[in-house]
Amino acid sequence: MRTRPAHRAPPHAPGQNAGVTAERTAQPQGPPPPGPPHAPPPGLPHAQPPGPPHAQPSGPRQSFGPQQLTGEPQQLTGEPQQPSGDPQQPSGDPQQWSPQPAAPRTAARGRRLLGPVAALAATAAAVAYVGSVDPNEPGHYPACPLLRTTGLFCPGCGGLRCVHALVHGDLPAALGANAMAVVGFVIAAFVWILWLRRAWRGGPTGFTVRSSYAWAFGGLLAVFTVVRNLPFGDFLHP
Repeated sequence: MRTRPAHRAPPHAPGQNAGVTAERTAQPQGPPPPGPPHAPPPGLPHAQPPGPPHAQPSGPRQSFGPQQLTGEPQQLTGEPQQPSGDPQQPSGDPQQWSPQPAAPRTAARGRRLLGPVAALAATAAAVAYVGSVDPNEPGHYPACPLLRTTGLFCPGCGGLRCVHALVHGDLPAALGANAMAVVGFVIAAFVWILWLRRAWRGGPTGFTVRSSYAWAFGGLLAVFTVVRNLPFGDFLHP
């Protein structure tokens, strides 16, 4: 019994299978089935469509509030700004926005300066008189009542001699006549300068002295008076 050999396919020419495969591959595929697109797996970025990337706007992103989305008008705060080319013209009476003259301000400053200027003029006149009339010569000025009645020197004894020496530029003689008077003149000059400065700037012209300063100055004046009347305090005699 003979067996028939199995049917064998004829051999193909070289490249014939490759052409069939390429033809099958080139056939267009059918449209994708309808339905929602497949979401990318979690953790992977969304696929971008082919083509050049979209340009991202520079600067911070603008967030839209509920009023902008619904179309409701927003209230703007602040006053509208005038364009730089068109200056804003004041409204109303021209006398209200016209610049104020400097005459009233100068007059007010002059009234404030009247006090310190008058005090300086009076002091200068008195100092000039004492400088021209020597208190060392008797008969020009009255004697101290305390010295005449008790023979003790008061804190002001020798003050006129001190002023006369200062006018003529003799500081050692001024300190020998009355050292506390020299200290008092320095304090008075400082207070006058402060008074003039406040009057010029329009500030309060009153002065408030602390009680501690007043007690300290009073104690120093008392010690000076006592020491100059003691036997060993002859260097403080006028």
